[in-house]
Formats: sequence, structure tokens, C-alpha cells
Amino acid sequence: MQRLRIPLILLALCLPLMARAYTPRAEHVVDNVYAIIGPLGQRNPGNDGLNANYGFIVTPAGVILIDSGASRLGAMKLEAAVRAVTDRPIRWVINTGGQDHRWLGNDHFASRGAQVIALARTAATQAEHAARQLEALKTFLGERLEGTRPLPAPHTLAGDEVTLELGGETLVLRYTDAHYPGDAWVWLPRYNVVFTGDLVYVDRLMGILPWSSVTAGQRAFRALEALNPRHIVPGHGRVTDLAQARRESGEYYDFMIERIGTAAREMEPLTEVLDRYADLPAFRHLENYHELHRGNMNRVFVQFESQ
Repeated sequence: MQRLRIPLILLALCLPLMARAYTPRAEHVVDNVYAIIGPLGQRNPGNDGLNANYGFIVTPAGVILIDSGASRLGAMKLEAAVRAVTDRPIRWVINTGGQDHRWLGNDHFASRGAQVIALARTAATQAEHAARQLEALKTFLGERLEGTRPLPAPHTLAGDEVTLELGGETLVLRYTDAHYPGDAWVWLPRYNVVFTGDLVYVDRLMGILPWSSVTAGQRAFRALEALNPRHIVPGHGRVTDLAQARRESGEYYDFMIERIGTAAREMEPLTEVLDRYADLPAFRHLENYHELHRGNMNRVFVQFESQ
């Protein structure tokens, strides 16, 4: 019996690592529209950087994929999720942003004949941040990042809003510029569905990065409300409706501008402001709240202080 202890201990140690493994699966949204919901936690070798949401539309002319993943292996996982639904070729890949998990799988799909599309500022951000993102991803993915080649979207579109058509489906690609410069959403007016990119987070707290703009986020969220979408595929979290998106993202933009931005403009002491708003019951239930909220407030304060 004593000899069984070592294998059992090893199994116990391996279980947490096994639990991190993530297999993307398509979730039916409506008609021929699907979402792929990623985990809420950090990038790791088990998820190959796919800690975000993706999606696709199946058309008679082929599949339109929304975002391509953070690595070659992540892109292959997304491709497998599409293949579980349809054998039609992936014709288009549309990038909604310049953050790593939105586009670093582009090369994989381009090598299979897909046209990779983004708004011009989105592609420019991808090119600008590529080297830094790859270096950071090595920390999370290690050797599973091997073979990943950064390919900023080759097919770029001018303007703040562009309408695209493929296989009888109409998509509207529009800048939000909130989480990352050049971020965008994909609106499907026929189905009343929007893939928001990183404008909307539900179930977990949004991260506000040095490049983020809560002012642009608030403005874009109000434009989203004007669309009145029936189905929202957020950048992170479950497929949802406008009410939850408003509670967990829209009101957070409002808080940052109305409370933190105002305090910064009035030159209140930073530490006092951070302490005053450290505990917000409206957002405390969200994943990553305790890790991100104080840093979010600090960045917003500094941004408004410098205006």
C-alpha cells in the first residue's frame, strides 16, 4: 500500500494543471451565428492565450471568423471549434482589436487562404505593439508560443465605420477605441447581434490599460445602447443582453469618469481617492475585481490629471 502513495501524490499535483486545459467550443447564439466563450482568467499554456471571446458566422460562401487568437496553437483550437459546426472554409477573419488575443493567430488563417481584415488603425496598433506582445506572451505560454508569427491584418479599411458583405450577410465594423487604440465592434443588423470586442466585459472586471480610454469607452457604449442589440457577445464573459452589459461595463465607464476623473481634475490627493472608492458593491462580485480595480482607478486618475 505504501508504494501507491507516490503515484497518488503525483496525480494530485497534476490535477490543477490538467484543470487549466481549455478546449474552445461553439455556442449557438441565433440562426447561423456562434460565439466561442473563453475562460475569465489569465493567459496560460492550457488555454494558449484564448482568455477572451471569439465567434463566427456561417454563410453559403464560407465562414466569417471574429478574431484569430493569441498564437498559432490558439488559432488551431479556434479552427477546430469552427470545424465541429461546419466544414465550410474560413473565408474571412475580422480583427476587432490590436491586443494579442485578437490577432496573433492571423498568420495561421492567412496561410490557409483566409482574407484577414481590420480597420486601418486596428492594423497599425497590431504592428506597433507586436514585438512587445510576443515578449510578454512568452512569460505566459512558454514554448507553446513557438511558430507564432505576427501578421497585422493585410486587408485594411479606411474610415471609422465600414459595411461588409459576404455570402448574403451584412456586417458593420465600427471603431470603439476604448480598451486598445483601434478597437472595434462587429454589428450584425439582420440578427440584432453585436460582437463588442473589448468594449464590454461581463462576469469579470474590465482591465484599464495604459493605452485604454474610458472617455472613448463611455462614448462607444452610448452608441451601443442606441443600437439596442438583442444579443451581445462581449469581449469577455458570457453571451449577454444590454442590461447586464450596462451594469457591469457601461456603469463602470461612468464611475471612472464621474468620480475618478472629477477627483483628478479637482486635484484631490490620489491615495485618498483610491481608498475612498476601493470597495464598490456594484462591481465587487466580478472576477478579478480585487486584482484590477485599484490599478484601474490609478491609471484613470493619472490620465485625467494630465489633461
